[in-house]
Amino acid sequence: MNDYIVELKNISKIFGDKAVLCDIDLSIKQKEFVTLLGPSGCGKTTTLRIIGGFEHATTGDVYFEGKKVNDIPPFKRQINTVFQKYALFPHLNVFENIAFGLKIKKIDKDVIQEKVKEMLRLVNLQGFENRKIDSLSGGQQQRIAIARALVNEPKVLLLDEPLGALDLKLRKGMQIELKKIQQRVGITFIYVTHDQEEALTMSDRVIVMSEGEIQQIGKPEDIYNEPVNRFVADFIGEGNILDGCMLEDFSVKIQEKVLPCVDKGFEKNEMVEVLVRPEDIEIVRENDGMMKGIVISVIFKGVHYEMEVKDELGFHWMIHSIHMSKKGQQVGLVIVPDAIHIMKKGA
Repeated sequence: MNDYIVELKNISKIFGDKAVLCDIDLSIKQKEFVTLLGPSGCGKTTTLRIIGGFEHATTGDVYFEGKKVNDIPPFKRQINTVFQKYALFPHLNVFENIAFGLKIKKIDKDVIQEKVKEMLRLVNLQGFENRKIDSLSGGQQQRIAIARALVNEPKVLLLDEPLGALDLKLRKGMQIELKKIQQRVGITFIYVTHDQEEALTMSDRVIVMSEGEIQQIGKPEDIYNEPVNRFVADFIGEGNILDGCMLEDFSVKIQEKVLPCVDKGFEKNEMVEVLVRPEDIEIVRENDGMMKGIVISVIFKGVHYEMEVKDELGFHWMIHSIHMSKKGQQVGLVIVPDAIHIMKKGA
């Protein structure tokens, strides 16, 4: 049996004279929660629409469970989609919205009744059967849209920025709920977002895209801790990115300081780019640090202080710490070896 439920091979898409997707390959496993992540215009929604059959690739092939589906229309693919605009029917109540697809298939009424109740239990909206759509909150409407998509028992659910219309607190809550729903139903979710936190919170794997190309595929922690290039490092989370020189294995020179690191496999004296996350820098007394600097700004962020420290060569370090240093204070900075990540220059 094929481990991959969806495969894209050499997929390109050209609109007019613009290449939106450039020869991408992607394999998605059964029961995975995969997120396509990237800025607006990077090609993530076009990729989703090609998987769903709403767009045709200019070149390349789409496989579903090992079978080529390039010419199979959306309604014949075992795939359903939830959009940012939920497209619920305002003239139908909650039950009728969820049951709509089943009625089109002429499913027995008793079966419909049971399936709709099961979906309402899944999305924690039992007893909402007779409610009008316009009486529901944004989060409730989103759950109904998910229930309507899942009631037809698709093998893959496509989600195109479905949390974009919700406020911040509700969006965070729904991130957790969506992951729980995916685990309970045990099907493949393919999710599109430009929100890095959503991607890191929910995904088994993240596909980072830029300008129609896949930059990196990996587990959330690998994408965050081991970005392959400056774009990924800059797009995922916050980071200090500097030019450096890899003197030899486990030794890098940045800001005129030679620091130990855990990276190897580079050429001697190879010019590289160096990433240090803000939470991985420790502020110490001025004379106890590897580098010296002056605190030029302090912002309270709730769970930590965000501080900007200008070092002796003029680089501005962003630092996150639960301990506050005062603006204007002379400080030392300590960076442990495994907090330093080395990237190929221009990768």
